[in-house]
Amino acid sequence: MARRNGTTGPENVARVAIVDDHPVVCEGLSDLISRQPGLAVCGTAGTVPQAIRLIESTRPDLCIVDIALKGGNGIDLIKRLKPAHASVKFLVSSMHDESLYMERSLRAGAMGYINKEESTQKIIEAIRRVLDGKVYVSEAMADRLLRRVVTGRTDRPAVETLADRELQVFELIGQGLSTRDIATALHLSAKTVETYRARIRMKLNIGRGTELTRHAMLWLLEHKEA
Repeated sequence: MARRNGTTGPENVARVAIVDDHPVVCEGLSDLISRQPGLAVCGTAGTVPQAIRLIESTRPDLCIVDIALKGGNGIDLIKRLKPAHASVKFLVSSMHDESLYMERSLRAGAMGYINKEESTQKIIEAIRRVLDGKVYVSEAMADRLLRRVVTGRTDRPAVETLADRELQVFELIGQGLSTRDIATALHLSAKTVETYRARIRMKLNIGRGTELTRHAMLWLLEHKEA
């Protein structure tokens, strides 16, 4: 297991930070981790600014990050933190569709992705695997990646071709948010959001007007049921 990176205390204890905007999730995960030998929770955060301060002040060995955060996005957070905190390993724990977000998380700098609905045993397995410097994904996703390599298939559903920020905007459109609301939620200008909307329409081959909203709402409904 990874050793602590320069902090005081027992060197065989790995420090884990939790970034999730649901207090109940933070409390449950903290309790689970604290009961495991060789693991200790060094802090929790619910927003991007809190997460940045937590990582900078505690220098954890592992940071467990949710994708949906108040005023931000977990994948963007990892991209922001990784260059300055190369020794910190990141594990994404989310309810989002693994088929859409697992590869995005790994490309951002995470070393693993686990669904929150997995058993506590799987969660601890993922934590220890990432702490050991290994990549953790579900067996289903590992099989999918291997099949893609073996068959040489590069075709993907159109939504998977969206960039991270485009997918965020697409999801918010599906939730019924206006351009102004999306701009506020993502801390962007309305003009920038309109640019993203145009890119999404082009990539998904969708016309103007309400067609994009209808398409996004239908996709989000199917996405949640999957």
